[in-house]
Amino acid sequence: MQDIQKLRKRIDELDEQILRLLGERAEISRSIGLLKKEEGMPVTDTYRETEVYSNIKKKAPDFGLDADQVEAIYRQIINMCISVQEPKETAE
Repeated sequence: MQDIQKLRKRIDELDEQILRLLGERAEISRSIGLLKKEEGMPVTDTYRETEVYSNIKKKAPDFGLDADQVEAIYRQIINMCISVQEPKETAE
């Protein structure tokens, strides 16, 4: 049981690192969103999204991960990052 607890503690540590990296990714996406707004560009960039999916699907097996499952996770991550780029409606 001690070994399980140690492994779970390590998973908790990894989860925290993942959250930190997601926060950093969201912050960078927010900055990209501001630049897109200044340039009059749309929030979504399907070419870039396709590029990201292709890259992660190629790399996933190198980490012992299923490419389709990783793509599904990244679709959620990209949706989150798009949402931080979209203008927020303000209540009056």
